[in-house]
Amino acid sequence: MVRVIGFLVGLLFVAVAGWSLLWGAIAFVSEPPEPTVESRFHEHPRHVSFASDGPFGRFDRAQLQRGFQVYKEVCAACHGLRHVAFRNLADLGYNEAEVRAIADQWAIEVPDIDPDTGEATTRKPLPADHFPDPYANEVAARAANNNALPPDLSLITKAREGGAPYVYSLLTGYQNPPSSLPAENRPGEGLYYNPYFANLNIAMPPPLTADGQVTFADGTNATIDQMARDVTAFLIWTAEPKLENRHRTGVATLIFLLIATLLAYMSYRNIWADMKGRKVRATGPLDPENAAKREAASGEAGIQG
Repeated sequence: MVRVIGFLVGLLFVAVAGWSLLWGAIAFVSEPPEPTVESRFHEHPRHVSFASDGPFGRFDRAQLQRGFQVYKEVCAACHGLRHVAFRNLADLGYNEAEVRAIADQWAIEVPDIDPDTGEATTRKPLPADHFPDPYANEVAARAANNNALPPDLSLITKAREGGAPYVYSLLTGYQNPPSSLPAENRPGEGLYYNPYFANLNIAMPPPLTADGQVTFADGTNATIDQMARDVTAFLIWTAEPKLENRHRTGVATLIFLLIATLLAYMSYRNIWADMKGRKVRATGPLDPENAAKREAASGEAGIQG
């Protein structure tokens, strides 16, 4: 009885789910939802390529150093890199003395405890420290940014849909709102129009405002486009610093599998090479004709079946 009731309840559930699905599909076809203003004016990220793209991609160390310089001089005042340590900068080509100097000269100090008094204090970062957050907590961050919370940039190219192209497009996408944009969707006080942002209006002011905003140490012309590309490349590295190792491991694994497949095929051909000309008999011991011959031979030999 319990099984019957359970079967009926399950059948009722399937029927209701099927009816809801069918009714929803009919409603969607007959009355499709109208596109929102955000969906009409929102733009997909621009196409942009980086040296790390593709299965054979490798980081351009010079570009990563330029990107770190843009982050340091433009972004670090509001955005942290809590998953990156100063010593990780050695992967960008900085030597030990340069890493120590970068940590010692960092504008934001690391929270600490005074060993003599036990009170909270701050100190200069060490190479082993992670990049300190620019704000003490979320409340302080929102209070300094018109109630907007600047995201940590360590994993931003992984955390945002569109990845690195989205970050690049956002940095270079600030513009005046089009005349056809409805009044209720125009940026209010403290907001800026950016069609690559989800709801079109973003609280972050344009971080890259003019060519030459940063003076690159290698002499590269610091246009807005160049600075955006370089800092995006740097953020690709912060999100996946072991990308080159992963690419090398993947290529080595594919080569191994290719060789293993080739050896397996050659072994197969070698083992079965002698079997090619052999033929399998069409009849067996249970065939009536063979059974009769066997019985006749047994009778002639005087063997009782």
